[in-house]
Amino acid sequence: MTTEDRVLLVIGSGLKVYREYLIESAARRAAELDLKLVLVNNLRPTWQQDHFDEITVVNVFDHEELRAAAREIAGRRTVVGLFCYDEPLVMPAAELAAEFGVPGLGLAGVQGCRDKHRTRSALTAAGLPQPGFELTDTPEQAREAAARIGYPVVVKPRALGASMGVVLAEDETQLDQAYLVASNASLVGDEPFRGGAIVEGYAVGPEISVDGVVHRGEYRAMFVARKETGLHPYFEEVGHVVDAADPLLQDQRLIDVLTKAHEVLGVENGLTHTEVRLTSLGPVIIEINGRLGGDLIPFLGRIATGIDPGELLVEVAAGHRPDTAFTRHGVAGIRFGYPPEDVTVREVRVPTGLPGLVTASPMVEPGTELRLPPGGYLARHSFVVCTGEDRETCRERLAAAVAAVGLDAEPLERKDVAARLEMPAGLLDVDG
Repeated sequence: MTTEDRVLLVIGSGLKVYREYLIESAARRAAELDLKLVLVNNLRPTWQQDHFDEITVVNVFDHEELRAAAREIAGRRTVVGLFCYDEPLVMPAAELAAEFGVPGLGLAGVQGCRDKHRTRSALTAAGLPQPGFELTDTPEQAREAAARIGYPVVVKPRALGASMGVVLAEDETQLDQAYLVASNASLVGDEPFRGGAIVEGYAVGPEISVDGVVHRGEYRAMFVARKETGLHPYFEEVGHVVDAADPLLQDQRLIDVLTKAHEVLGVENGLTHTEVRLTSLGPVIIEINGRLGGDLIPFLGRIATGIDPGELLVEVAAGHRPDTAFTRHGVAGIRFGYPPEDVTVREVRVPTGLPGLVTASPMVEPGTELRLPPGGYLARHSFVVCTGEDRETCRERLAAAVAAVGLDAEPLERKDVAARLEMPAGLLDVDG
C-alpha cells in the first residue's frame, strides 16, 4: 500500500461545540506526518467533512457494528494508529487498538479507567490514599455500606462521565434518594455497568482535574484545571480555570500519586483526565478517565500553556513521544450558564466585547428542554471563556460574562426523582 493508505482511525467525533477544535489540530498534525484521518461515527457528517479524509457511519454504540466497520477499513488501508475521546467508546476503541497492534490504552488500562469500582480496588490495593467504598446492588446494601464507611458518603454510578448521577448523602435519610438517582443514571451507560451504585466516603477538599499524556507507560501531567461545582447535593461541573503557573504542577506528591496510579492501572498510551481531591491526607484520586477532559478543558489548556491536545492525540496514536513543554504562560477559564429551574429554551443571547472574553456561545437550540438534577444533567444553555492576568482576575471576568448571558425560557413541571433520566440531545458524548 502507498503512503496515502496510512491512516489514523478516529472512533467518534463528539459534538462540534466541544470537540471540533481538537479535530482541527489533529488533522493538521496528521497531514504533517503524512497520515490520513478516518472517522467511524454514529452521525451523518456535517462539520466533520472539513477535517476527515473518509467517514463511515454506523451505530458505534453497537460494538459489533463498530468492530465490523473498523475491520473493513483495516482490510483496505494501513491503520497505523487509533484514538478516541468519547467516554462511552473508549473501551471498544482500546480493544480495536489491541487487535490491530497499534498504540492504545491497553486492555487492562481501559478497564481500570472505565470501571470506577475496579479503579478504587486497584488503587486501594496499591496503597494509594482512597476513601472507603463498596459496590451495592440494592438500597439496603447501600445503607449498610454507608453505615460501615461513615457519613457523609458519595453515591455514584459505576461508569459514567461528567459527574452524572453523582450525589452527596449526608445521612441515612438522604441515602435512599441518592441511591435511586445514581442507579437510574447508570441505565444510560454501558450495559455491563447498569444498575446499582458505588457508595464511597466523601473526600473533603478542593477538587481539581489533571490532563496528562502516557507514552509507553510513561505518565506526564500537562495542565491542571481548578474545578467549580454547583447544584448541591449534586456535583454539576459549572466551571474550570487553568493556570500555566499553577503550583500544583510542581507538587511532587501529586505527581507521584498520578504516576503511580497510571502505572497500577496499566495505562499504556493515550491522553487521560484524572479527577483529584486535595485532602488533609494528601491527593486522593476520585477517578481516572481514559481520554482527555471534556468541558473544553483541553481548549483552556491550549490557551494557557500552548500545549495542543489535538496534536498530541495524533502523536501518541502514531507512536511518537509528544513534547509537553509550555510555549505560553497564561490563565484561561470557562463558565457554563444553567437555568434556575427546569425550562424549555426560547432564546439564548451571549455577550461580546467584554474584558478578557475569548469566546461565548449558546449550547442549545430554541425548543430544547433543560432539566436540572436529578431529572437531567448538563442542563447548560451557554458557555463563556475568558482569560486573565491571574486566576482571580479570570474568575471575575467569567462571573461578569456569564451574568451577561440572556436566557428567555418557559418553566417546565419538575419531574419526580424516580423518573427516567433526560439530557439534551447528544450530550451523552460530553465528558467532564
